[in-house]
Amino acid sequence: MGNPICHIEIPTTNLEESKRFYETVFGWEITEWGNEPYWLFTTSEGSTGGAFFGTEAACEDGVVLIIEVDDIPAALDKIEENGGEKLTDKTPIGENAEMGFYAYFRDSMGSKMGVWSKN
Repeated sequence: MGNPICHIEIPTTNLEESKRFYETVFGWEITEWGNEPYWLFTTSEGSTGGAFFGTEAACEDGVVLIIEVDDIPAALDKIEENGGEKLTDKTPIGENAEMGFYAYFRDSMGSKMGVWSKN
């Protein structure tokens, strides 16, 4: 099979309200992470999780899907070769990349997505 979705980012103008809503409605576990307005969520054991990230205005772009890949630079090259656009280079997550690496891109139709790898 292809590359699985490994992380979902949901924009919010109010982290506390998002925490309340998703914990209450869906039973998600939500915890603050780092010094950024970025709160991690888990939905259930073995399923895809993600994070809420703080934003000043309601998001017009929608939810950002993060897709797991083996090699971010190679994936970005392939994205660009197929009509997509690289938005960021490979970027470490955390002080020592303890959560891996990510990069953002737009697909060939303009939707913002991301890729992630452990290395």
